[in-house]
Amino acid sequence: MTNAPQVPVMHALPDGEAELSLVVRLPWEDVARLGQEAGRLASQMQRPVTLDEAVSYRLRSTRPTATHAKPSGEQPAAVSSAVTSLPRISGTA
Repeated sequence: MTNAPQVPVMHALPDGEAELSLVVRLPWEDVARLGQEAGRLASQMQRPVTLDEAVSYRLRSTRPTATHAKPSGEQPAAVSSAVTSLPRISGTA
């Protein structure tokens, strides 16, 4: 094994979406919040939910209108605004 960075793998899916594999470093507090999000989703969906699904759901629920559909001359005003942090949760759900 080497410590060389690996290139993220991307796959096109039949439904027109893409699947991207990546590794992120998160503080344990964020991992705990994702676990809480997964618990809420599992309760709503009446089935087990993985952290991957919770992240995907979270990204989909907060994403703005598709910026890739704009003409190539236009640039989004603030790309960083598309990424939001998880809400701070106190107590239990």
